[in-house]
Amino acid sequence: MAGLLSRERIVAPPGYNRWLVPPAALAIHLCIGQVYAFSVFNLPMTRLLGITQSTPDDWKLTDIGWIFSIAIAFLGLSAAIFGRWVEEGGPRRSMLAAACCFAGGFFVGAYGISIHSLWLVYLGYGALGGIGLGLGYISPVSTLMKWFPDRPGMATGLAIMGFGGGAMIGSPLAVWLMRYFASPTDVGVAQTFVVMGILYFALMLFGVVTIRVPATDWKPEGWTPPVKATAMITKAHVHADTAIRTPQFWLLWGVLCLNVTAGIGVLGQASAMSQEMFPGVITASAAAGFVGLLSLFNMAGRFFWSSASDYLGRKTTYAIYFLLGIVLYALVPWTGHTGNIVLFVCCYAVILSMYGGGFSTIPAYLKDMFGTMHVGAIHGRLLTAWSVAGILGPVLVNYIRDYQLASGVAKADAYTFTMYIMAGLLAVGFVCNLLVRPVASHHHHDDQAPLDDEGRPLNPSNVAFGRS
Repeated sequence: MAGLLSRERIVAPPGYNRWLVPPAALAIHLCIGQVYAFSVFNLPMTRLLGITQSTPDDWKLTDIGWIFSIAIAFLGLSAAIFGRWVEEGGPRRSMLAAACCFAGGFFVGAYGISIHSLWLVYLGYGALGGIGLGLGYISPVSTLMKWFPDRPGMATGLAIMGFGGGAMIGSPLAVWLMRYFASPTDVGVAQTFVVMGILYFALMLFGVVTIRVPATDWKPEGWTPPVKATAMITKAHVHADTAIRTPQFWLLWGVLCLNVTAGIGVLGQASAMSQEMFPGVITASAAAGFVGLLSLFNMAGRFFWSSASDYLGRKTTYAIYFLLGIVLYALVPWTGHTGNIVLFVCCYAVILSMYGGGFSTIPAYLKDMFGTMHVGAIHGRLLTAWSVAGILGPVLVNYIRDYQLASGVAKADAYTFTMYIMAGLLAVGFVCNLLVRPVASHHHHDDQAPLDDEGRPLNPSNVAFGRS
């Protein structure tokens, strides 16, 4: 089994069509992207005992919101911890591990729901499923950048757009399954978890079987690497352990964290928020459609914006995310006050396109800053920013909402203050991006210095390693 999963077994033969690789990446990301549709479970899970309405013993919405946050937290942590393991062993091994963990999270979560144990759901879908998210997220990214060195932004968009589109499948599928399994004594969530776990595991296995890596020193036919580096794109390489000691890493960590915090808080509560801001107008089914629409823009933005960054530059692209996002978040409360559903949807469609674009642009941004030698491992460590944002964003939305409601604010107005906070976070992110400069040459890895099996220099004196 170890041999079948090794990197050596999946090296593509000469003449292999590199366009056969993106479907394998999409198979993984379309599955794990279901996490973005988790909000469709939130309201049904507050009625597991009451069925038609919540009872005192049912779970509160704020408690259920932690399931999503825990899953995102473990996504970032597992990506950081196992980033080097993913690069060293190849994508097939890590993609299989991702499939087992993600599907296993559904099964454990289903059992927790059936016995009404929220902690077991935290452990299952949150922790175990979150590990599957992290492994699945980073597994194909560096592989695709190696297949498309001529268009790294487009390559990461190809991989990561599937993650944004996962809710487009997961949201209506979950709603349909819950209706199918619903009865006078059951809302059908546990059974839905089991079926989705089986379906996603099968689709992820397709990616495991079909993934391939390029041979050493492979490059696209007719493509010549640029002779000189540009101001914001280096030809040098930085070791993963060195990268985390540079100011560029932490500025980009802040850029990703703040962009994600602003988007993920509203995305995690998109279904409930749309129904509460437009009561009696947006139904549960319409809200599920809204979540699916956001997923579509999330997915499209990941490809559009990251591809555009190949021409605009990563720094300019992120500046657009932040400046335009500030304006749109500030507009959202006004759309609710005026009852303008069309403008509300349009604002969030663009916001979610840039939110998704931020994820797909960041690997190419890292490649520009630190080179390709350890870009997968560096990307994994940077995703701890997503872990923090995955907790901070939903907490801001959920608990400020509860505070507003306890203060007598109407449900339709409970998100106003939160939107202004999100706009402020984007302003801070804009400053972080503005401060990004090329990595100093003394952090570059000496290409002549040999590395051991763990990627560390055999003779540290040959490597300018972290000098200040």
